[in-house]
Amino acid sequence: MTKAPDKPKRATTRQPKMEPQRSNRARPVSELLPDVGRAAFRKFGFVQHAIVSRWAEIVGERYARVSMPESIRFPQGQRAEGVLSLLVGGAHAPMMQHIAPEIIERVNRFFGYAAVARIAIRQGEIKRVAKTAPPPSLAPLTEAMGDSLRGIADPELKAVLESLAAGVAANDKNLKLGRID
Repeated sequence: MTKAPDKPKRATTRQPKMEPQRSNRARPVSELLPDVGRAAFRKFGFVQHAIVSRWAEIVGERYARVSMPESIRFPQGQRAEGVLSLLVGGAHAPMMQHIAPEIIERVNRFFGYAAVARIAIRQGEIKRVAKTAPPPSLAPLTEAMGDSLRGIADPELKAVLESLAAGVAANDKNLKLGRID
């Protein structure tokens, strides 16, 4: 009988951890913020922060007054069929339960895929930040400028461009604002 050779012992040395690549330069904070913001939103369940800022567009003003999205939780390793957590004010929760399929449809249409499969409703107080009106010192837009901004579909972009044009006009009285082509 021959004796089987001994198995070699495995070395238990640890591989050093890969360190992040260093840039050896000072980086502006604006270069770091997108990564920080993305990590924070994902930690709290938001793939896109636009669902919070555009909630009134997604569900309509009537339902946006009484509800607010808190988070979207997805199954492990997936980015679909998630659970949308809503904070709903007072006695509006039963109404929101009845229209839950419509809200799911609207949110999924906003994302462009079946991101949400169901809604979890939590009752609580809705705290809204009052929208600030532009300062009254801004000059009104010229007719030509108003016509050129009329074709912009995104209300947030349109409002920003209008306030920018009004601010520029207020700062420079000699500036003649015309049509944007």
